Amino acid sequence: MKLATILYQGNEQAAIAVEDGYVLIETINQYEQLQWPNTVFELITTEVIDDLTSWYEQEGCQRLERYDKVEGNKAQLAPLYRRPRKIWGVGMNYLDEKPKHVSTYSDPVSFMKPDTTIIGMDDAVKIPKGSTNTTAEAELAIIIGKRCKEIDQSEASYYILGYTSALDMTEADIHAENHRYLTRAKSFDTFFSFGSFLLVNEVEDVKQLCVATVLNGNVTYERKVEQMRYDPAYIVAFHSKVMTLLPGDVILTGTPGAVVIRDGDVIEAHMTGTKPLVNTVEQL
Repeated sequence: MKLATILYQGNEQAAIAVEDGYVLIETINQYEQLQWPNTVFELITTEVIDDLTSWYEQEGCQRLERYDKVEGNKAQLAPLYRRPRKIWGVGMNYLDEKPKHVSTYSDPVSFMKPDTTIIGMDDAVKIPKGSTNTTAEAELAIIIGKRCKEIDQSEASYYILGYTSALDMTEADIHAENHRYLTRAKSFDTFFSFGSFLLVNEVEDVKQLCVATVLNGNVTYERKVEQMRYDPAYIVAFHSKVMTLLPGDVILTGTPGAVVIRDGDVIEAHMTGTKPLVNTVEQL
C-alpha cells in the first residue's frame, strides 16, 4: 500500500495511491461506513493504520478500483505530515562497497531536525541569505509505527511501519566551521523534504532498495541500502536505546552523496518503488 497526503478542497488529506490517481480515506469511509482518521499522522498515531493495511491487503485493494478518485494530474502532493514528534538523522552511513562488518566507528553519527524544516513535493528549498554552500542529500526515511524502547535489532521490523524518500539539506559552511554546529546547519526552514509516498508492506528487502541524489536531471550519487554502515534495523534499535520512539517518528538513514544547490536548480530524491521526490531551489 502506498499512502500519500494530497491537498484537496483546501485541506491536506490522507489518500491511497491507485492507478492514475488517489482514493481519499474520506471516500473509503463513505463507501465502507467507517470512521478512520483522514490524515496520515492520525492513522499512524492511533495505530488505525494496522486496520487499514489489513483491509487493503484482504480485499480493499480491489474495492478501491470502484471508488471515486482524485485524478493524478489534479492532485497536489503535500508532505506526509507536518508535526512528527521527532525527526532523527544519521550521517556518514554509506560505504563505497558492501560492508563486511559494522563500521570503523562505534556508533552512528546522529542529529535532530525541527518540524519547521518540513516541505513536500514541488515546494521550494530556500537557501538562507548569504549562504553559498547549501547542500542537498537524498535519503531513505524510516517511519516508526509503534512505540518502542530498548529493543534489539532482531525486533526492529515489528516497529517499522514503512519507508519513504526524503531530501535533507545542510548549510555546509556552518557545519564546516565547527562540527558541533551540525544541528544549526540542518535546521533552516525548508531544509527537509518529506514524502511523497509512504510504502507500507511494499518493501520485501529494504537492503535492495536504491537511493539516488539527482541534480538537474543528472544522477550524481547512487547506492543500495545494503551498502550502509548501519542498516535500518540497527538504526532503529540503536536510537530506541537513547529515547522512546513513538508512532510517526521519522529517522533519516544517511545519503549516498550530497550536492551543492543553487538558485534555479531542481533537486530530486529517487528511491526504488516510488516516484521521485522533486523540489525546486530558491535563493533568499
